[in-house]
Amino acid sequence: MSDNGMMDREEIYSKVLRAGRRTYFFDVRATKAGDYYLTITESKKFTNDDGSFHYKKHKIYLYKEDFTEFNEIMSEMTDYIINEKGEEVISERHQKDFKREEDEFQIAEAKTPEDADLGKTESFTDIKFEDI
Repeated sequence: MSDNGMMDREEIYSKVLRAGRRTYFFDVRATKAGDYYLTITESKKFTNDDGSFHYKKHKIYLYKEDFTEFNEIMSEMTDYIINEKGEEVISERHQKDFKREEDEFQIAEAKTPEDADLGKTESFTDIKFEDI
């Protein structure tokens, strides 16, 4: 079978969700045995200092035997978030005057401007997930 024929067999059905710098791809694919599974790919666009850009991708493979439990947990988690925080987006990107409570507390507790900076810690972990 040609490579194109193999691709046609593997990619059965696809949907795309564009969400700002992120794009989510939902793809139904076929196994060699002819059964179906789902891949969910998050693709995030990053711009370099020179104006060029690149994408980082993260992929999840979800098989039929896990659909029911996955759907239950996904529904439970999304319902929990909406019930606890509502549907309004709370983010520094979305609200220019947004301040985190702990930032306000640290500034209020600081005796000098230098003390306020001591309370802030910047931590970042760069984790790369390679496609499986």
